[in-house]
Amino acid sequence: MERIFDQKLIDALLKQAQENPRKRVNMDLRNGSSDSSQRMLNALMPETIVPIHRHDDTSETVICLYGRLEEIFYEPENEEMTEFKEIERIELCPNQGKMGVQIPKDVWHTIEVKEPSVIFEAKDGAYIK
Repeated sequence: MERIFDQKLIDALLKQAQENPRKRVNMDLRNGSSDSSQRMLNALMPETIVPIHRHDDTSETVICLYGRLEEIFYEPENEEMTEFKEIERIELCPNQGKMGVQIPKDVWHTIEVKEPSVIFEAKDGAYIK
């Protein structure tokens, strides 16, 4: 596993994301499958679609290492939680000094990628597919 996060690694991840049909790729940073945390680098292209979601049991930390994207927050508009109303957008862009955001547990969110980007994500608890 890579130990240094440099431009060479960022470029390689972005190339993989561009070639991936989902237009994103992640690099698992856990020490193994029994690791009790979730840590990853996630390379994202503007064409990727991340569904609106929430994490019931953990907050999430997102730090933008490269690029520009918006973290978008929602509240449900119905009890079935099938329709959502946007309530806030936070732009992340390290070149503008806007590096990261903490997303509280149970908060509905997604991202809109404005430029090819690489983010670091961390959540509590072991990864479950």
